[in-house]
Amino acid sequence: MNARTSTTGLLLWLCISRAALAQADTIPRTNLFTWRDLAIVEAFAILAVAAAPLDVRMAHRLRDSTLQANQRLREAARIVRTIADPGAFVIGAGMYAYGRLAKNAKAADLGLHGTEALVLGHTLGLVLKGTVGRARPYHNIDNPHDYQLMRGFGRGNEAFRSMPSGHTIAAFAAAAAVTSETSRWWPSSVWYIAPAMYGGATLTGISRMYNNRHWASDVITGAAIGTMAGVMVVRWHFSHPGNKFDRIFLGGSLRQTSTGWNAFSLQLGPGF
Repeated sequence: MNARTSTTGLLLWLCISRAALAQADTIPRTNLFTWRDLAIVEAFAILAVAAAPLDVRMAHRLRDSTLQANQRLREAARIVRTIADPGAFVIGAGMYAYGRLAKNAKAADLGLHGTEALVLGHTLGLVLKGTVGRARPYHNIDNPHDYQLMRGFGRGNEAFRSMPSGHTIAAFAAAAAVTSETSRWWPSSVWYIAPAMYGGATLTGISRMYNNRHWASDVITGAAIGTMAGVMVVRWHFSHPGNKFDRIFLGGSLRQTSTGWNAFSLQLGPGF
């Protein structure tokens, strides 16, 4: 890759690292949105603006015939894309189910809150895709400024739902939720969980550019949305212990009946 592409990738990694390290700090439970969050959002915004002039250059670079002919790269792009969506949703739901069946509270928490972050990020992404109406690179790789308000809504408008990248949102929402949740249980884990999760999420974003589905600025915007969705969902639950949502989905239990069948019982706390 050329120097500009490498520089943009470095800036993205620095921004992601800042987001990850911010999660290692103790966050006041009374504040849903903190100054660290503002710093993260500002960093992503600066990065998106910086990357915008490079959208065409990076798109052409990744469409290089040699890169596109590489079967290993194509397979890797397919794998990380699938892991992000629908994989992240399947993994989240599966972890929640396992946690409930095995009575593993941490697994159930992680699965539930991670899935919530995915749904929140996915919903925001769909709204923005439809509203912004940006054309994907495959529509015209030389025109990254093709926007039209509300054009992304409706059937047959898939080519105009470029911003933000939905797969990148899912990947970063999962990364942020897992990092935020586990860092509260095991503070020292952030130093190895964060690089693994955010590194995989970054590869997802690159794969979407490699597949000519998104511009670099789409990926960065998706990373920002996903990161904040994951951080906010986990923080809200930890700042609202015993909330109604958790009492519904984490308060029930499986028990064995006299007939040998498993039954689900739900016990809601007072004030529901």
